[in-house]
Amino acid sequence: MMAKVDKLIDQVQENVITWRRHLHKHPELSFQEEKTAQFVYETLCALGNLEVSRPTKTSVMARLIGSQPGKVLALRADMDALAVQEENDFDFVSQNPGIMHACGHDGHTAMLLGTASILSQLQDQIQGEVRFLFQHAEELFPGGSRELIRAGAMSGVDSILGLHVMSHLPTGKIGIIYGPAMASSDTFDAIIQGRGGHASQPHFTVDPVAVGAQVVTNLQHIVSRSLDPLEKLVVSVTTFHSGTANNIIPDTATMQGSIRSFSKDVRQQAAEQIDKIFSGITAAHGASYTLDYHYGYDSVNNDAAITKIVEETVEQLWGKEAVVAMTPLMGGEDFSFYLNEAPGCFVFIGTGNQEQGMAYPIHHPRFTIDEASLAIGVKLSVSAALRLLD
Repeated sequence: MMAKVDKLIDQVQENVITWRRHLHKHPELSFQEEKTAQFVYETLCALGNLEVSRPTKTSVMARLIGSQPGKVLALRADMDALAVQEENDFDFVSQNPGIMHACGHDGHTAMLLGTASILSQLQDQIQGEVRFLFQHAEELFPGGSRELIRAGAMSGVDSILGLHVMSHLPTGKIGIIYGPAMASSDTFDAIIQGRGGHASQPHFTVDPVAVGAQVVTNLQHIVSRSLDPLEKLVVSVTTFHSGTANNIIPDTATMQGSIRSFSKDVRQQAAEQIDKIFSGITAAHGASYTLDYHYGYDSVNNDAAITKIVEETVEQLWGKEAVVAMTPLMGGEDFSFYLNEAPGCFVFIGTGNQEQGMAYPIHHPRFTIDEASLAIGVKLSVSAALRLLD
């Protein structure tokens, strides 16, 4: 079987690179992936043996029904790009100003197309069903995964796999995480209402800048003093805006922040503590506040049994030295919502190549991937899919 898979990978490898470069050249933002989705749809239809559909306006799903009954495995790739002006100089740079595949979703999509191409040729050897989910809008809350779920894409699914490129891992390395892998990603927007006046007469005012500064300081106490030090939590104030002149105390100050956690209890505790801090400090100084707390993506929690199968697949294909045991990442991913529907694993594909200058972090304007990693991702997806369905 593996000899046949290797032969098919050799045959499709050039196509995978071509698909990735086409997608990189024509990026589209979240919820706007109309041409991307159409390209994916037409490519899948040309493969054969697949039932291809459009669950939402900018997503694509393909079903491969095996020759024998069995379980249903979903494989997911995200397709959207970021609002980043690309600074690379290769011949397939973004043709859409201010938009770039700076997170590797072009690679994800191309790898899943390659996986679909190979597995569609192995239909007679597949037990069960492989469901290929080409998802829109991973980068922009509320994300595309929940729309696909509502459209029935996860109906009957027994397990799911997702891949993400990782530039700080060298090409040939595969990052594996058991349990919590990526954090929940919540945000808040707040307004502190004071009473403005002349800077020379602060005693006639309620200064929202001074009140806000105390709020920022005390929010850090959630992590350092209100939480078990063995738990993981990040609370970051990311914007603070107030005032228009150097001699005027303003009426209001506005703030925004980001909260990352893994535990549901810690997530809830952080939300409650943030509200308490705003409430207590503003009340103590005669100010008031409004706080809008937004629950974002849930945390990605890898299933131990499925992750073990993926790790064993990596070891079987490339040896134990290919496995990198990674620590959880504080980044967010809406792959988490699929994991609320079925157990699965989110795995990281090394794409870094220092010698070729391919080590910029994701979301950087010079981010790119070592295209040698594409065949690795395809081989891992195909091999893990066959093992999980067996």
